Formats: sequence, structure tokens, C-alpha cells
Amino acid sequence: MTQTTVARRSLIKTALASTAAAALVAPRLASAQATVTWRMQALWDGGTTPQKFEEQFVARVAELTGGRFKINLFAAGQIVPAAQAFDAVRGGAFEMMKTFDGYEAGKIPAFAFTSTIPFGFAESDEYEAWFYEKGGLEMARQAYAPAGLHYIAPSVYGQEPLHSKVPIRKIADLAGKKGRFVGLASSVMGAFGVAVTPLPTGEVYSALDKGVIDMADRGDLTANFEAGLAEVAKYVVLPGFHQPTTATAYVANRGAFEKLPAEFKAALSMAAREVSGALRQRILVSDAAVLAKYQAKGCEIIRFSAADVAAARPKAIEAWRAATKGDALAGKILDSQIAFMKELGLLA
Repeated sequence: MTQTTVARRSLIKTALASTAAAALVAPRLASAQATVTWRMQALWDGGTTPQKFEEQFVARVAELTGGRFKINLFAAGQIVPAAQAFDAVRGGAFEMMKTFDGYEAGKIPAFAFTSTIPFGFAESDEYEAWFYEKGGLEMARQAYAPAGLHYIAPSVYGQEPLHSKVPIRKIADLAGKKGRFVGLASSVMGAFGVAVTPLPTGEVYSALDKGVIDMADRGDLTANFEAGLAEVAKYVVLPGFHQPTTATAYVANRGAFEKLPAEFKAALSMAAREVSGALRQRILVSDAAVLAKYQAKGCEIIRFSAADVAAARPKAIEAWRAATKGDALAGKILDSQIAFMKELGLLA
């Protein structure tokens, strides 16, 4: 056998080995390049400021994945009525929703504390820090897991005002009024004598207009102005003691989420946190300007005294504890939040 023949055979073996290796790698590369399309129903109507930030969210996910993860976005109620979104995502009708955990707090007590804390965290950064630095994110995921859902991340922003058809100038004025509140705010406002009706967001305008309720929590100042609340409720009450900070949530069907490659999962988390900060800053700027628009519509801006709000906090804390309903996870979350509030000097 000549040296030329040996070299030729060696070259052939090398080529065959390379071809075999390439054949093994190819499916992996194909898998890595696969595209995924999801559907997501949001909380807000089309064209509103919060919905525009959901558009930014899905665009950012696509950007981070090179266009391989596409999320088709729908406004509130476009796929199913808002009250049915939880069960629809759990059942796989669509893969993802933007929700407010408080809507399901009656069934899952832990959700009362992952959406807002009436008379609690005074600043949105404090609440967001609880999620990311104090284990809140993991506890929120524990709360969703038994339902077959995965909590991706919150969008955290500041206060939501109280819109009223009648003047509410102090905490004592709440007693005997009819109001729309959801989640933990329902329990706390009930403790102050409010007859609570947990209406869906989309029904707030109509309920105020028809006098079904006297007052309502709905969204941030700008979103509420865009929804026309200045037309049906002439009193805007600040600060939003019933919802001083707010967390809405990106939630996915757990089976669909677990099928995603790690890169796509990371893109969801990264985009969610970026949009949370961007939305919060936009609301901070726009809320300062929108108050003049309310006044131009004939609304009166009422500001509660800090002393009045502080004096009511002990009763609110009693309502927090009652809202856990003895649920172990809800109690764990509340204990964690109270401990952090004490570290921050919010509670004695």
C-alpha cells in the first residue's frame, strides 16, 4: 500500500466523520433556530398608554430572539372576557396573559399580596425590590404553579387614584359608600365600611355613569383619563392609599412556557423588567401633567392628609392578616412583606 493510498483513505475517514458530526449537530441547530408564536391577551383597551407598553413588550421579546419568538398581542376582552382569561390560559386556549393577581385573590389568597398592598409600600421601587430582592418573585411562582401557570414577572408602578361621584375628604367618609375594588383592596376597603363590588376593569365607566357605584379604583391617572372617568366621576382622591403601588403580571401557561428554549424564557423576563421601568417612568411624568386635564373637565382634586392615612393603617393591617384566610403561602408572603416594610421604616 502506497503512502498516497493511505493518505487518501485517511482523508475519506476524516470526511465521513465530519459528515456524521454535522448530521448530529444539524438537528440541534435547526431546533435552536425554530420559531415560536404565542397569543397574549392584555388588561387594557387598544390605543391606551398601558397597551402601548404591551406592544413594546412583545416587540422587545421579538428583538431579543432575533424575530424567532413572536407574540401576537390582543387587547382586553378580544379573545375572551377579562374574567375568563385565567381559566383560558390555564386551559391552553392561548399561551399568555397580562393580569392583575387581585382578580383571583378570592380563590388563591396569596394573590392578594402580589398585586397591591393598601396602606403598604409607599413607592413602586420598594414593591419591585420585594419581588426581585426579597424572594417575592419565587413566592408568586409558587402561588401560580398549582393552577398550571407560570408567573413570569411583574410590571410595577405607582398609585392608582380613587375616582368618586361624591366628595370623599377623609377616611371616615368611606363608610356607607358603594365602591369598585378588587383583590386586597376589597378586604381593606370593606373594613372601612365600603360596600365593595369587584367589577371587571372594562365595566368601571358604565357602573359610575349609571350610579351602580359611588367610587372606583381602576388604573393610573392617565389611563383613567383616557378611559373617560373624568366624565362620570368629578372627584379625584389622592394619594391612592387603597393602592399606593401596583403590580400587574405577565403569566403564561406552564406547559407552553416549559417548552420554550432557555433563550426565549430569558427574553420574556428581560423584556418584562425593562417595560416595567419604562412604564413606571412614563406614568410618573404623565400623571403630573394629566391632573390639569381633569380640572379642565370640571373635576376637583382632593388630597387626603398624611396623618389621616397613617391613623387608619392599623385597621388596614388587621385586614391584611384576615385576607390570608389561614393560607400558609399567603401568610408567608405577608410576613415577608411586613418584615421588609419594617426594614424600610414604613412600619414600627
